[in-house]
Order: sequence, then C-alpha cells, then structure tokens
Amino acid sequence: MIFDPPRSAPVLPIDEALPRLAEKLEETERVVLVAPPGAGKTTRVPLALLDARWRGDGKIVVLEPRRLAARAAAERMSTLMGDKLGETIGLKVRLQSLSGPKTRIEVVTEGVFARMILDDPSLEGVAAVLFDEFHERSLDADLGLALALDAQAALRPDLRLLVMSATLDGARVAKLMRDAPIVESQGRAFPVETVYLGRDPRERIEDAAARAVRRALAEQPGSLLVFLPGQGEILRLAARLEENLNDEAIDVCPLYGAMERAAQDRAIRPAAEGRRKIVLATSIAETSITIDGVRVVIDCGLVRAPRFEPDLGLTRLETLRVSRAAADQRRGRAGRTQPGLCYRLWEEAATGALPAFAQPEILAADLSGLLLDLAAWGARDPGELLWLDPPPAPACAEARALLQKLGALDAMSAITTRGKAMRRLPLPPRLARMALQAENFGAGERACELAVVLSERGLGGDSPDLAGRLERFARDNAPRARDGRRLAHGWAHALRSAARELDEKSAPIALSPGALIALAFPDRIARARGKRGDFLMANGRAASLEPSSPLAGAAMLAVAEVVGRAGASQIVAAAELAVDEFETLFGAEIVVRDETRFDAASGGLRRRETRRFGALTLAERNLPVEASLENAQMLARAAAAFGLDRLGWSKAQGQLRERVAFLRGAFSSEGDNPWPDLSEAGLAENPEEWLAPFILGRQKLDEIAAENFDAALAALIPWDLARRLEAEAPTHFVTPAGSAIALDYGGAEGPVLAVRVQELYGLAIHPSLAGGRAPLTLHLLSPAHRPIQITRDLPGFWKGSWAAVKAEMKGRYPRHVWPDDPAAAAPTTRAKPRGS
Repeated sequence: MIFDPPRSAPVLPIDEALPRLAEKLEETERVVLVAPPGAGKTTRVPLALLDARWRGDGKIVVLEPRRLAARAAAERMSTLMGDKLGETIGLKVRLQSLSGPKTRIEVVTEGVFARMILDDPSLEGVAAVLFDEFHERSLDADLGLALALDAQAALRPDLRLLVMSATLDGARVAKLMRDAPIVESQGRAFPVETVYLGRDPRERIEDAAARAVRRALAEQPGSLLVFLPGQGEILRLAARLEENLNDEAIDVCPLYGAMERAAQDRAIRPAAEGRRKIVLATSIAETSITIDGVRVVIDCGLVRAPRFEPDLGLTRLETLRVSRAAADQRRGRAGRTQPGLCYRLWEEAATGALPAFAQPEILAADLSGLLLDLAAWGARDPGELLWLDPPPAPACAEARALLQKLGALDAMSAITTRGKAMRRLPLPPRLARMALQAENFGAGERACELAVVLSERGLGGDSPDLAGRLERFARDNAPRARDGRRLAHGWAHALRSAARELDEKSAPIALSPGALIALAFPDRIARARGKRGDFLMANGRAASLEPSSPLAGAAMLAVAEVVGRAGASQIVAAAELAVDEFETLFGAEIVVRDETRFDAASGGLRRRETRRFGALTLAERNLPVEASLENAQMLARAAAAFGLDRLGWSKAQGQLRERVAFLRGAFSSEGDNPWPDLSEAGLAENPEEWLAPFILGRQKLDEIAAENFDAALAALIPWDLARRLEAEAPTHFVTPAGSAIALDYGGAEGPVLAVRVQELYGLAIHPSLAGGRAPLTLHLLSPAHRPIQITRDLPGFWKGSWAAVKAEMKGRYPRHVWPDDPAAAAPTTRAKPRGS
C-alpha cells in the first residue's frame, strides 16, 4: 500500500517513482534512489513505506544532514499524517527529542544515528534506515552507511537500507551496496530559468548580492532565497538591506545554523499575506527544506567548508567554489512550488570549471572521532569496512596518534577503558577527554557547559573570549540557551557515570575556562610574543587576535579555535590561562633543558637553561660552562668547522705536519700505512678524539693555545713513529761541511734542501729520506745564495753540467774553490784565503 497524501498536498515528481521503489524494497534489502531537487523524496518516501509488509512493527529511521532539515521534514510529515510531532512521526536531534510509543518514522541527524548504531549494532526495533541527501557526503553519513552495511551483513540481513540523493553518482553507491538496484525519478516540479550576472572578483560578495537582490525585487515577484558562504556575509548583507530597502512589506530573514529555532522557523515559513521575504542562507538551505513562496534564488557560488590539517592537528574553514551538483541543488530551490528564476553571480562559462561534486568530508576532516567509533565497533583498521571513499592514511595516522596520546586507544589501536568512557559522551575526543579530566578535579559540570558553547555555535555570542561567552550563556534565557543548559546537565550526568568507571580522582581545584580549554587542546596553549595580539602556540603555529581585543594583552591563552592559514591564523575562540594554573596542570610535561652549544658569533661555548612546553620557551637563563669532555668535544668540532688552519699553528707544528704528510705519501703504496693524516681535512674528521682531551676547560676558539696543539699532535705520533720521523724525515740536513740546514717539506716537489754548492763537495751519493725511498730535491746555490741548479741526481750533475756551471761561477766568484771533480773535493763554507 502506498501512502495517499491529503488532497491539499501538491502532486510531486517523486510520486510516480514510489510504486517502483516499494517493489524493489520488497525484493531486496538495499536500494539507491536518485531524484532531482524538489522531487519531494524527503517527506513522501518514508510515508510511502509505512504499510510495507517487511516493516512489521519496526521503525523507519530517516537520516538528515542537519537539525533544521530534520525538524522541517518531521514537521511536514506530521502535518501530512494529521497528527502531532512526536506521535507517528518522531524527531531526535541534539537539543530536541520528540518520540513516543506510537512513533513509526523517526527523523534523526546523521550524528545521532551513528551513536544509535554504535550503542545497538543490531538496531533492535528498526526495520529500515533511509539516508537522505547522501550526496552531501558528511563524515557521519559515510560512517553510518559503513556501519549499517556491516550490521546488515553480520546481524540484520532483513534490515532495509535506502540511500537517497538529488545529485549523486548512483552507480558508485549501488556498487558499494553490493550492486543494489537504482530507482530514478525524472523531472522537476516546475521549470527554473537561469541568469548569469557575473561578478568582479575584487568586489565583496555582499555588494554583488545586494545588487542582485535589488534587480530581482524590481524584475520578479515572490520571495527570494540568497545563498552566501557564511554567517558573516549574511549579517553584513542583512544590515545593508535593512538600511537601503524602503519597502516595509519586505522581510529580511537570515538563516544559518547558530540561530534560535524560532528565528529559523520564521525564515522557513511562507511570507505573510501581501508581504515578500528575502531569506539569506548558508548551504543549510540547499536540501531537504522547502521555503514556501520562494521563486527566486540568488547564488553567490561559494561555500565555506572545514579542512583538516593533519600535520598541525587543526581544522580551518576555507571558502571554496560550490560544486556543480550543489549549484544545481540551489537552483532547484526556486522551482519547488512554482516556476522560478536563478541568478548566478558568475559567468556561464565558469560553470564547466566547477567541480562535479563537493569533496567528501571524510577526505578533509579530523578523523579522531571516527577512529574512536570504529574501535568501539571492533574495527581497528578502517579498511575492515566498506567506504565510498576510504579515509586517507595520513589523517588516520594523525588521528590514531592523538587517540593514543589521549589514552583512548592502546598501542594495538584497540579501545581502552578510558576510550570507552570518552565514548559515553557525545563529544569529539578532545572535549570528552577534557570533561573526564575536569570531573576528576570536581569541575565536570563546568566542562560540559563549555563543551556546549564550543559545539553549539552562537551560544553566548561570538566574541573570541570564551570566558565571557560562558557567562552570557549562563544568563541567557532564550529557548536555545535553556536547551543547551539542559544538554550540558545531561552530559554531566553521563560524565559522572563514566568517571566512576575510570575510578580516577584528584584533589578538587577550581578550573578557569582557560584551564578547561587547555585540558582539551594542550597543543594550542599560546604564549604572547612580539606586538600586542601576536601569539605562538605550543604546536609551533603562530596566531593572532585583533589588538583591540581584551585577550590581546594576555601573557598566556588557551586557544580552542583558529581560522585561516599558517602565517595568517586568527584566534576566534580562546580564554586567558593563568601561569600558576598552567604550572599546576602541565608542570610534569614542562621540559627543562640544560644545553651547551657553540655560538658562532662569539666564537665560544654558551650554556643556557630553558624551560619549554612544546614549541613554547617559558624561561631561559645563562649558566657557567662546565669543563667536561663533552663540551671540549663540542669546541673541537667547532674548531674543525671554523677551519683548523685558521687557528694559527706555530711554524714548528706546521713543519711537523708537513714531515708526517711527506712520510704518509712515501709509504702510500705499501699497504698498511702507519703514518696518520695530519692534513686539515684529515684532522677535521675526528677532532673530538685527537683535540678534545687537550682543550678541557677551554670555552672559546681563541683560548686554544700552541701548547694544546703540541700535546695533541704528539699524541697522534706514538713513540716508535716519533723515532722514525726523526730518522726518515729530519727537520735539518747536515752537509758534508758540517752545516745543519732546515729542510722544506711544504713544496709540491717534495722535501727541498737549499744549500750552497761548496758545502756538498765530496758527496758522491744523492741524499734521500724515508729510508732511501724519496730523493731530496737540491736547490744548489752560488756563494751569494743565488740559484745555480735544481737536481735530484747530484752524481749526474757532478759528471754532467757541472763543468759549464764551474766555468761561469769561477768567473763570477774567483775567490771560491771550483774543483774539476767536486765529488772528490773537500767541502767548505769559506772562500780561498787572500793570496792563494
């Protein structure tokens, strides 16, 4: 039997598809329904399934993406049924629950359903679950469908699952649901004309929208629905229209999530007789609700969506271009009850460049809550369930690390006792952990009130100062505030029960709002830096407040929410955190570092003690540098990095290194070379080993003296090598004439002896070093120490070119001896005596 709507209800496009849908659900447990915007599926489909045989006494649970849509759908179906909300048609959303023993259709938000199935995987008493507007692809919707498919496969093969959407890749969803049949509803209730107005990208959204509103009012009858990205743009446009519209028969009605229920209802209700309405809405009005009397839509083409940054653990709001699917949804709002018109604030050619669908939330969200829910379900890995888009691995890793840090998961990703206690609270993991810790200190009720203010936008106002918002929330007597306090009271009751299971108690202390926020977001504890309003958070990210904000002068803040990108992040929710409270709560996590490092500017070691919490430096002071081997090694490494040859070796030390380098080269082809590498590169490889022991107590590079190098080099040349060094690479060469002349080991041609030729008379064998392996390079000089010859073969020189040299030298220096056979002559350092 198909539900027969009252005669007052209009015929909707979905009506022709209802018999086919009912037939498929009789045949199979999984079906996909695709119907265009305005087809009427939200309210007609659940009612049409009331008398299905498979339903028996079970309820039909209808999932809606938002509370406003859920409430509107439930109220509309109750009207069609002719009874009160809470009887045949029930409603369960946060802040409101209306259900009773007669309830057969229960409209819930996707988040409520996720908790419902996690608490009761068999869904006792539920015959069917309908996922409405699934194309929005919220995280809760994806989780709910994954859990429902798993429950159906393991526990409830009779459970009917129906996925409904206006703009959806039905084939993908059908494949996920084990090749479920697809039922399509064609057509739209009324035609909608599209007009592209364009927009200068430099023009503010509200300015362009105001022009479009004025044009639509002048050209078209009926009420208007204007889509804007967020609350800020809505309020600015509303103020502008209130000032500039002179027609008292026009009502301007904002519509966004953080509004009182009565204000939302006023926006949805038809305009009064003889009046027109301008509804200024976020994407909240895209689906599931019908605003009677609207026949003109103005679409700015933008949407504000959350984007999670796994590396920082922060969710930021980002303004994006709307998808083609969402643009079609918005356009369809103009044709729900009559032919309509849609003004688009972009060029027609740009429509093709819009993304086909909005990015699923699961690909850009904080997944800590999802992973905790999966762990409670028994799935340690998301891959154990079926997903239209699997959760990204980096976000899963970040979420898993956070949950393990919070104590909600163990090292194997299994849920812990603490994790189970956290799950008893319908809060994100951070806020649940905050509430549990606060309860231990006797501040659980206050923590639940803060959680309500943080999770219900607009409660207590929109000031960044959460302490002030909490105070205003406590005094607010509006229905939404009263509902919020009742919700906080219910959470506090559940919190006390969960805390008893953990059996953890601390000494009661009063916790300020800042301290409570710090318990939830320790990585966002912020410290003032630089100019007024600038802060650095413990996670290393900078954030700021307007200098005029009362919080801008605080020394420390606990930050609950920031928006914007790195380098331009604005704090939108925070509270001052007293230093003594911070020390009490996080003293054990403060890291005290006594650190000595090399300071290049001063060329010396510097020791500082710092107290740090994450990226925050809480305090620091200078301390005397200790005379330790570790510090000596640090200075030695700095000396090597600075350049050892720039430290001023003595002449003797330089010659020693050159002599050893010569012998190292002379023995290079003989396998195991015993000679150390004393070049700058060689010494720079291990300065902490050869230099550090000899500079203990030194603090600066310029304190390293020559005697330190003498001792260090001596240690590198053991006693047996030192003896060989003197024998095989002496500092001086003793000539046959008895002179001790210093050898030069620094030249590229090897060791050099510069000597007057007369001192080598009588030398018939060429002198050599390194045990005869390396001949000396002889620079033979005249009596006036001018070069005569360079040779490495002295006997050959005596026998060869000596005759020519002798003839020339004899003419220049007649008083000196120039023998014909110098190898047999007596060496001399003197000229011939006068008269000889």
